[in-house]
Amino acid sequence: MADPTQSAPTSHSTTVLLVRRAGKVAMAADGQVTLNNTVLKSRARKVRRIGADGQTLVGFAGAAADGLALLARLEDKLEEYRGNLERAVVELARGWRTDRALRQLQATILIADRERSFLLNGVGDLLQPDEDGILAIGSGGNFALAAARALQVHTDLSAVEIARKGLEIAAEICVFTNTNLTVEEL
Repeated sequence: MADPTQSAPTSHSTTVLLVRRAGKVAMAADGQVTLNNTVLKSRARKVRRIGADGQTLVGFAGAAADGLALLARLEDKLEEYRGNLERAVVELARGWRTDRALRQLQATILIADRERSFLLNGVGDLLQPDEDGILAIGSGGNFALAAARALQVHTDLSAVEIARKGLEIAAEICVFTNTNLTVEEL
């Protein structure tokens, strides 16, 4: 008989950071996948380009299979709404909140094109960034967000440089974040 005091294995998410600056948008994620206190993989790719023209960036934190399932759904929505990112994201959020199977997905995603950025989670939250254009998710998200905001205010670094440095700083603090980074820029 199972011990009710023992919880199921805990999957810790990653760190994904989105930065806008000087007409550019960059998204970076670390590569670590952990289960409880074990690193299962150190070079996972959690930031991807999607859409017919590859001009949409998506990063996910949470359960990897759930994140990938959401990426596929978002690609379908982008195709259905002919590249209209805002409409595709709103419809994905609506479906995530109302569809019984989708509601079980345990992931949070960041989505960006050249003009807009969104944070979407399974609770149905659909958020856009503050005026600074920075969003972060995952276990080290708050660390990366704080670092990126400080770097944006106090340096002349580019969006890519801020995203990279913000993740590196988060990795120094968060045990669920490493420095094997994937960085994409539009």
